[in-house]
Amino acid sequence: MSSSKKEFIASIDNLFLKLELAYHYQFYKVFGTDERLNEGKKLWAMSLKGFSLDTLGQAIEDVIGSQSYLPTLTDIVKACSEIKDKDGFPSIEEAYIEARKSYSPRNEYPWSHPIVYFSGKKLGWNTLDEKDSKELFFAFKRIFLRMKERAIEGYEFKIPKQDEPIESFNLNSKLFNELRKKHNV
Repeated sequence: MSSSKKEFIASIDNLFLKLELAYHYQFYKVFGTDERLNEGKKLWAMSLKGFSLDTLGQAIEDVIGSQSYLPTLTDIVKACSEIKDKDGFPSIEEAYIEARKSYSPRNEYPWSHPIVYFSGKKLGWNTLDEKDSKELFFAFKRIFLRMKERAIEGYEFKIPKQDEPIESFNLNSKLFNELRKKHNV
């Protein structure tokens, strides 16, 4: 068993210990038998495996500090998501709305974050302008999450300015002149 898996299991055990101590009677009403406790831990571990150990720790502290009743798995997932979204990036929903509301010239638009621009550009501005659907949102979401992951890994997204050449290439003037003569242009 890898150390990260051991750390995650320890984190889930710690989460349940904190729940037990904070919500003693409610906890035993829900997880009163060893079988129910083990099944609960498995379910929660499967649902929370996408979050970092720091996020899990912060989420359980926030929930225990703000709720009088035993939190549900949904409460913990929501708390983890809120913590994860406080990373300087807009939420997926905010980014999608921003991309749809943007206007030309897009590289001059006041973007909340460059990855919103690049996500919209990759999906296609015409597509974003023409229709709104669940499929379009999920396509945008996939692109946005990939861009966000790249940004977190250190890739720097820089929106090109209008006066900057986007791409330059060398023109073979000899070939160009030959083609002009050949086609009488």
